[in-house]
Order: sequence, then structure tokens, then C-alpha cells
Amino acid sequence: MITSYKIDLYVDTARPIVDKVLEGYNGTILAYGQTGTGKTYTMSGSADSPQTKGIIPNTFAHIFGHIARGKENQKFLVRVSYMEIYNEEVRDLLGKELNKSLEVKERADIGVFVKDLSGYVVHNADDLDNIMKLGNKNRVVGATKMNSESSRSHAIFSITVESSETDEAGRQYVRMGKLQLVDLAGSERQSKTQSSGLRLKEATKINLSLSVLGNVISALVDGKSTHIPYRNSKLTRLLQDSLGGNSKTVMCASISPADSNYVETISTLRYACRAKSIQNLAHINEEPKDALLRHFQEEIEELKRQLEEGIFQQGIESGDEEEEDDGDGECEDEEDAVEEECDPDADRERERLERKEKLRKEKARERKEKSDAEKELLEKKAMENQQELKKAK
Repeated sequence: MITSYKIDLYVDTARPIVDKVLEGYNGTILAYGQTGTGKTYTMSGSADSPQTKGIIPNTFAHIFGHIARGKENQKFLVRVSYMEIYNEEVRDLLGKELNKSLEVKERADIGVFVKDLSGYVVHNADDLDNIMKLGNKNRVVGATKMNSESSRSHAIFSITVESSETDEAGRQYVRMGKLQLVDLAGSERQSKTQSSGLRLKEATKINLSLSVLGNVISALVDGKSTHIPYRNSKLTRLLQDSLGGNSKTVMCASISPADSNYVETISTLRYACRAKSIQNLAHINEEPKDALLRHFQEEIEELKRQLEEGIFQQGIESGDEEEEDDGDGECEDEEDAVEEECDPDADRERERLERKEKLRKEKARERKEKSDAEKELLEKKAMENQQELKKAK
């Protein structure tokens, strides 16, 4: 595995999944195997040459290469998140509070999700790569006898690709594919890793979650089980769609060539063989409730409507002011004529009316300034959303 060209691995196994994600399907690519057998290397590879880049960097280039070839009536928006499951706690690898444990929730309209998990909109493959590197720095790793840089957590890097097309009638159609790139922590035997203390606790949690993953796979393949134990582990909860649900999934099984790891190698191959028999029910995600492209477009339309209403209302108020000015002038002329003939205090009354008119004009000016400020704010917000959509393309 380590000596093979990673581009061949990508083309044969991962590329078909990424193609489906770009069509609006969910997809999952996960690496499973014994600790020290090259799972992380399979996913990330080496930057030394294009041939040795792993699944993840090839995926980044593939996605934005597809976007660059998109049609004129297509828009794209790509957003990402990155999390790890460490000692059965979900952590945001891109968040400000790295040690904060996040809750796993579920909603009928969007399924399983992590509450308060940060997400970032990206505009090119370099953005994706930089975010991945930032998250990797925050991931928990540690040395064991079998691996000097052993991943002590399961990591899930999620890429959501939204695409929209506008037909000749101006109707917008949105699709959303979500790709999960999963680097599982390696299964361990304490007798070989000689872990103790914190490393032993980590290994126990890792093996427990992998055991639950195996139970879920067995229950799905068996077909007789009425209960699938997704909730027995945070890992299987988050991979619920990937295993038996709405996703196209591929598992990369990583094994050791050493005779001393024969038992673990057989176990990994059996694990992968069972997983291969799982029947998923994938479908294209059309008009998703949580699509940002749809949200941005609706917000732009609402801002435009408010802007038009504001201009229309401003025009009405201006017309009213002109009418009021004409009317007030006529009344003043008539009243002044009467007052000059009959009232020796006409000058005082005229001053009172002038003060009243001045106050009315000040209020009208304040209303206009407020309307202009609101108009400017609405125009600025609409422009920001338009720029965000252009960047997404």
C-alpha cells in the first residue's frame, strides 16, 4: 500500500464516489485497519509528487476542477467542517475551544448532525488544504510501540457541495452532496502496543467504538436484526447514513505485510468483507432544507423586495410632504389675511405657525435620512450576498 501510487488508488476507489457527490449524492470514504498500517497515509499521502498524493488532496483538486468546468447557468458553493472523536467525545478541530465536547443531535429534516460544529465556505483547493492542515495540527496523536505518530482519535472531514441551476423560466434548482472523509484510529492489542495510562484509556475507547462499528455492520448484513446499534457509539451515530443509509460508501482496508500481524490482518479482511455486503439506499439530495445557496438567494430576493418597498414608501412620503406644503401655504395666507384685519396679535400667531412648520420639516428630514440609511444598508447586504454567490461559482 505505502509503495503503490496513490493516484491509482484514487482513480479506482475514491473518484467514483466524488463524482456522485458532485451529482448531489452523499458519499463516504473511510480507512480502516490495524494501527501502523498506513490509514492516514492512504487518506493524505505525500506532497513529494502528484503520484503519491492521497485520497484527500486528489479529492480537493477533483471537486474544484469540476466546478471550473461548470455551465454558465450553474452556481456552486463548497463548505467544510472537521471533527474528531476522542475518548467518545466529539471535538471541533477548527473551533476556538478545542477541548469542548459537542453534542450529537438529530432532526427529521436533516438527519444526524453535531450541534455548534463550525463550518467554512471555501473557494479553491488551496483553501481546503489549508483548513485540513489546521485541523490536523489540532488532532490528538501519540506514540505507541507500534506507531510513533499514532492517531488517538477518529477524524471526519466533511465537504458539502451545493450546486444550483437556473432554467429558462428563472426557476432555481438546488442539489447538495456531502462527502465524508473518515480516518479511523487503528485497532490495537495492548500486548503489542504496551500502552499504559492515558494511551491505554485511549486504546480502550478506540477498540470499543470499532467493536460497535463491527456490530453495526454485522447487524446490517445479517438482515434479521430489528435493531441496529447506531447509538452505542458516537462514531456509528455520525456514520449512520454511511452504513445502510443515504450514502455511497467505500471502505479502504489497510493491512500489514508482517507475519506477526497475521491475526489482525485476517480480522481486517473479514471486517471489510462484511462491510462490502451492506446495502445502502442512496438518492440525490434535491431542494435540501439546509442549503446555503438557497438561503442566500432567498435573502437577496427579500432584501430586494424590502429595498423596492422602501423606495416606494419614500416616494409616497415625499408626495405627501409636497401636498402638505401647498395646503399649509394656502391656509397660512388665508389665516394671515384674516388675522391682519381682525387680530392685533397676528405676528405672534404667525411665529407659532412658522415654528410648527419648521418642526414638521425637521421630522420629515429625519424620516428621509433614516430611509436613506436603511436603503444603503439593504443595498450593501444585497451586494455582499451577490459577491458570496459569485465567489461560490
